[in-house]
Amino acid sequence: MIFIVVKFDVRPEHAETWMDHVAAFTEATRAESGNLWFDWSRSVENPNEYVLVEAFKDDAAEAHVNSEHFKTFTAETPDKLTSTPRIISRQIDGEGWDEMGEISVD
Repeated sequence: MIFIVVKFDVRPEHAETWMDHVAAFTEATRAESGNLWFDWSRSVENPNEYVLVEAFKDDAAEAHVNSEHFKTFTAETPDKLTSTPRIISRQIDGEGWDEMGEISVD
């Protein structure tokens, strides 16, 4: 699978409405046949930073970046940010989350 983490530094005036801004993009991406997950979080240390954790089946990433909703998102988003998003994108073995070995819950 392709595992991706992206950090978005959102302008303070857009921080409270960021999830509204990404709602249609998120819904459309989650509906893609090759999407495994697409989850947003907000930093507990910096309220203007949002983190996107996403994963796709190996053959699905190209369709995602060529989709209309991706193109719309990338065109409409830069003016809401203070800097270019930072990304880690890696192809890894697996198709989902593994259980953590150091903590077990019965």
